[in-house]
Amino acid sequence: MEITITQDGNKVTIALDGKLSVATSPDLEAAISGLPASTNEFDIDLTNREYISSAGLRVLVSTEKTAGQRSGKMRLLYPNDEVLEVFEMTGLSDVFTIVQ
Repeated sequence: MEITITQDGNKVTIALDGKLSVATSPDLEAAISGLPASTNEFDIDLTNREYISSAGLRVLVSTEKTAGQRSGKMRLLYPNDEVLEVFEMTGLSDVFTIVQ
């Protein structure tokens, strides 16, 4: 999986390319935990996301929690139909802000 991070003040856009699986989710978690503590807006670009496992969902839930603790927000951008279905089946589509 390839992770591209663009920081603009307290807002970060993280573009993910490939599969977010049990093998790659620690990379995303490390990238997010390495961001400055002032970062409170997280846009996760899922345009090129092929697959998300439960481990990947855990990282997204953790990021949502971090954003809330910092009085910010997280948005998931442009998930494909398969990824959106995962959010709907798990009930996370009601938790996350999803931009299509």
